[in-house]
Amino acid sequence: MISSRISRRYAKALLSIGQEDGRYEQYGRNLNEFTSFCSSNQEFLQVVSNRLFPVEARKKVLEVVLEKSDFPEIVKNFLRLLLDKDRLVAIKEITDYHAKLTDELSNITRAEVIAAKPLKDEALTKLGKALKGLTAKEVRMEIREDESLIGGVLVKIGDTVLDGSVKAQLKGLKESLKRGEYN
Repeated sequence: MISSRISRRYAKALLSIGQEDGRYEQYGRNLNEFTSFCSSNQEFLQVVSNRLFPVEARKKVLEVVLEKSDFPEIVKNFLRLLLDKDRLVAIKEITDYHAKLTDELSNITRAEVIAAKPLKDEALTKLGKALKGLTAKEVRMEIREDESLIGGVLVKIGDTVLDGSVKAQLKGLKESLKRGEYN
């Protein structure tokens, strides 16, 4: 596995090219599509990233896939470069970092929302507006469920955690009772 520092360097390079021609978001979508393809076709990724196979054979396999894609030539060349430098094994990490950089440029932040039960559309809309007001950025929410919260929501934005769960409230109440602070 290559280091995250190297993955960041490749992601930044593609982003830089995308900023010059104004297509960095499209390049990110193309990377996501390729990464999804690799995830669902593990054998393909193993072949093109395995040094046991000759480079020319790996290039031919990659070319078959690239010919069937409608990726811009920049993205195709980027993927060829990753193969040449034995970096395709880190395509997921490179794609994830590219997405983070793209979000920063687009004034978008990602929030992980954990709820005890599925949230209704109205609640999601209100939560999205509240988080936008809090962060002054467009917020993309990734929602998952965790029944152990009992009720309420837990929101993680970067290093910030907003815990409005019933579980946290009960824990706070328990601590207050231990200290003798019952109002």
